[in-house]
Amino acid sequence: MTANDLLAESRNIWFPVVLRLDNTTKTLVIGGGEVAANKVSLLLATDTRVVVISPTLCGELERALKSGRLEHIATQASREVLEAQLPGARLVYAATSDRAVNHLTAELAQKMNIPVCAVDDPDPSSFITPAIVRRGPVMVAISTSGAAPVLARRIRERIETLLPAGISRLSRFMQGARGKMAQIHPSPETRRRVWENFLDGKGAEQALAGDETGASATLDRLASDEKGGGEVWLVGAGPGDADLLTLKALRLMQNADSVLYDHLLPPDILDRVRRDAERIFVGKQKSNHALPQPSINDELIRRAKAGERVLRLKGGDPFIFGRGGEEIEALMEAGVPFRVVPGISAANGCAASSGIPLTHRDCAQSCLFLTGHARADGTLDLPWHTIALRGQTVVIYMGLGGIASLCEQLITHGLPPTWPAAVIEKGTQPDQRVITADLTSLPRLTVEQDFRSPALIIVGEVVKHRVVSPEI
Repeated sequence: MTANDLLAESRNIWFPVVLRLDNTTKTLVIGGGEVAANKVSLLLATDTRVVVISPTLCGELERALKSGRLEHIATQASREVLEAQLPGARLVYAATSDRAVNHLTAELAQKMNIPVCAVDDPDPSSFITPAIVRRGPVMVAISTSGAAPVLARRIRERIETLLPAGISRLSRFMQGARGKMAQIHPSPETRRRVWENFLDGKGAEQALAGDETGASATLDRLASDEKGGGEVWLVGAGPGDADLLTLKALRLMQNADSVLYDHLLPPDILDRVRRDAERIFVGKQKSNHALPQPSINDELIRRAKAGERVLRLKGGDPFIFGRGGEEIEALMEAGVPFRVVPGISAANGCAASSGIPLTHRDCAQSCLFLTGHARADGTLDLPWHTIALRGQTVVIYMGLGGIASLCEQLITHGLPPTWPAAVIEKGTQPDQRVITADLTSLPRLTVEQDFRSPALIIVGEVVKHRVVSPEI
């Protein structure tokens, strides 16, 4: 498909067709409002000659007219005008707010065997235009067969977020390399395997970023040995809500050969990992380490050196109490390539989902992240003189087990017993729970309400500024 192609769906026998529109064709758009402008914007991505029939034009169409990108016939779409303009048209869109005009347009166009679409009115239409996502040569169409256009647009919006902006660069790079690949590997099956390795590895990332030199080198290497080198991806999965995954995280999750994951990841996130990827649970919980950290490092290295694309999937952000730093040091020492993809941290996600600002100019000009993980003897060895301060927010990870000691130490080192504090359990997830209280009562309330990990503690006057949106 090229930029001159337009996807349409036949209303007569219900199948998608690709229409080639070039500068030798004319497309008529009846109407000058926003609905017509939406169709014109679609057509202007091709080389077709766009003619708009309408007494007036909306602002967007006026701008297109001034730029010379369309022709305007400033008159009502009467029968006489339509009969004069329809001959020679390749396509017709009836996009006025007058249903009678749209039906008249459709009737006349069909008599002349010209494909016609009456917008939001499938009955008189001979074709409908699906919702389209376009990235250069790449085109994706979403259709509900005219039953629910708004739903199709919503699905399109979702797909828009999943397709990286550089996918047009990737498709053009692959198009340009097809001839060379056919010469190197005449076998279609062999070429397919090479291209799969290219798309699943760093070659695609290089092409997406516009690094054609690097992408060419990667493709040449893959074409010579038909096997890509292993790599490790340290990916932050965010605080729990799968919709908060970054686009890059989703892309790598779909490309991985194996995934090492921890206990903080809900099933909804793991479901987005490539179906046939091997899953290895390496989670750490209090007094229950599925795999010690040195063993995790060794496993990452072993798999990467065996040629696997290894996904190390971590809750939150891998560099905020995620031991990502230790893992990349081990990978560097072993000479294993790696990439780090940040995730929305638990602090950011949980605070936002519970309506608590982490900073506020009236009461908190700084924010401190710390781990409340106690020593083996149950004590908390923390710099209390820098923590128990007014004018800042303190966010405590892994502190639920020692919350009584933590609150006691904060009071002992200078904060008042009535100092605001909150606990957020399963932040950003549908079953999220929040307690807002003070340092004196918070430990008791967490026990009474049976709060469990994963949970985050926020201490500071920002808790008093919590705002919860009313339900719609």
